[in-house]
Amino acid sequence: MTKRIFRSICFVAIAVFLASVALFLCVLYNYFGNVQRNQLKTQTELAAQGAENTGADYFEGLDTKGYRITWIDTDGAVLFDSDAAAAEMENHLEREEIKEAVEEGYGESSRYSATLMERTLYSAMRLEDGTVVRLSIAQNTMLTLLLGMAQPILIIVAIAIALSFLLAYRLSRHITEPLNRLNLDDPLNNEGYDELSPLLRRIDAQQRKIRLQAEELQTKQEEFEAVTENMTEGIVVLNPKGIILSINSAAARLFDTTKACIGQHMLSVNRCMEISDLLSAMEKGVRAEKSITLQGRTYQMDISPVSEDGSVTGAVLLVLDVTEKAQAEQMRQEFTANVSHELKTPLQIIAGSAELLSNGIVKEEDRKSFYDRILTESQRMIRLVEDIIRLSHLDEGANEMKRENVDLFALANETVKSLQTEAENAQITMRLEGTPAILYGIPQLLRSLIFNLCDNAIKYNRAGGTVAVQVKTEKDRAILSVADTGIGISPEHQNRIFERFYRVDKSRSKELGGTGLGLSIVKHAARLHEAEIALNSAENEGTTITVTFPMAN
Repeated sequence: MTKRIFRSICFVAIAVFLASVALFLCVLYNYFGNVQRNQLKTQTELAAQGAENTGADYFEGLDTKGYRITWIDTDGAVLFDSDAAAAEMENHLEREEIKEAVEEGYGESSRYSATLMERTLYSAMRLEDGTVVRLSIAQNTMLTLLLGMAQPILIIVAIAIALSFLLAYRLSRHITEPLNRLNLDDPLNNEGYDELSPLLRRIDAQQRKIRLQAEELQTKQEEFEAVTENMTEGIVVLNPKGIILSINSAAARLFDTTKACIGQHMLSVNRCMEISDLLSAMEKGVRAEKSITLQGRTYQMDISPVSEDGSVTGAVLLVLDVTEKAQAEQMRQEFTANVSHELKTPLQIIAGSAELLSNGIVKEEDRKSFYDRILTESQRMIRLVEDIIRLSHLDEGANEMKRENVDLFALANETVKSLQTEAENAQITMRLEGTPAILYGIPQLLRSLIFNLCDNAIKYNRAGGTVAVQVKTEKDRAILSVADTGIGISPEHQNRIFERFYRVDKSRSKELGGTGLGLSIVKHAARLHEAEIALNSAENEGTTITVTFPMAN
């Protein structure tokens, strides 16, 4: 702005100066032109009076001093000329000033010579005898005058331009200084030009509006970040070109990156084919979803384009951890298949045995074994159905079961006594150690938990082995441990023994009447009591399962 004001002032100053010079020269030229014409008329009158009084003798030895004197006869012939021979000059009767003088007594005119670049003024007066005396004088043109005064004019112009520059510089600085000192953060508290008041008021109103909008945006941004940062799901906001605009912590951890990836292309963070397909769908304005496995877990990625006026303006990529869902679906499928298999086998045995008996094919002495087999398989089916119902009940949370303070040691004592006969038949020694431990829980589930642990310890033990049950308290925890000296569990099976229908030794489990659901019931019961299960086992050395419960307040 300072430069524009500086140039404007310089232009105006120089233009005014040049116009003033031109006007002054024109006025001065016209003034001296009039003075010269008046002097020429006066000299013409004097010359005419002299010629009137003395005749031709007047012109003899006359000093004209820059004037040219011509005496013309009544017929236009030149009688005398101070600058040329009269006999050689042409007739002057048609000259403008001569014709005017003959008709009116006095005449004047001017003629321009392009060759000499000067103007000649003529003044003529008629005498009493009809002759005419004419005087002329050379007058410089405006151009000649300018050329003659070129040097002083150029000096004056140079001085004027320098002064214009100085004045323009000082004025421009003086004009813009109040503008440069404006405090736009507080527009109304400024001392300057009154003409700026409407602008400053408008700026103040705009700033208030912008501050309000900025506060609203900041609040919304903080709310958005507070929500997204505490989400377990990953959220990535993209622009139409796939550039990351925002990413929450969950998504950053998932893609093994940081918030520094904002501004980068999504494919530079992860180049998997699924993300590339999602970005292609986004460009077409189509919502899409893909499943991907990252860091050993399964994720579902949904991309939802944001459109405005038919064009995609961005997209939101939502990443959901569906590992548990996928595992649950897989377990459900496996559970259905296992239930079908576990129920189908005894039913086939029962149906086959019953068919043989009904057809009379079985000998009388063999009928008892068939009856025993039908009874065994029926009891196995009943246990299986009961365990399935119990597990389904536990999956639903067992909310209708009543919780109360329970002595874990007393429950363990009851269970050990109930299994004593089974242990003696298997030549297993059972012992219980510990102290009372009061829990706030569901007695039925705790009894089932202890029973299944002890029952497994007996079934998968060796003849002459032992089962040691211990209940103790440590600080605010109650600890139940069941240790056996049985066949143990190899490391590759230890992570899966709590799955439904999973058996380490399938043939032995079925032979012992196991359903494969006992430890699943143990896991669910422990989960409902917020307990932790620890397994310590070595093949052919025995197994110890420890369950740690929080104590009742």
